[in-house]
Amino acid sequence: MTSQPLAAGWDKPDLDLSGADWQSTSRGAGDVQIAFVEGFIAMRNSERPESPSLIFAPDEWRKFVLGARGGEFDLT
Repeated sequence: MTSQPLAAGWDKPDLDLSGADWQSTSRGAGDVQIAFVEGFIAMRNSERPESPSLIFAPDEWRKFVLGARGGEFDLT
């Protein structure tokens, strides 16, 4: 599956994710998978791998991970 092109103004490539080596990030409900492709990080829902993937540049990924570790996205 190839990711869909994003809206104009988004500086993201149209990556071919068909051969990506997806890795699980956790164990349990709400699991996501990541893959490193052409210098970018792709993230998808492991329960719906056919759905669109989020694409992060390395600096965006770093900020996302730091925010997640800091509880920025804790909705509980």
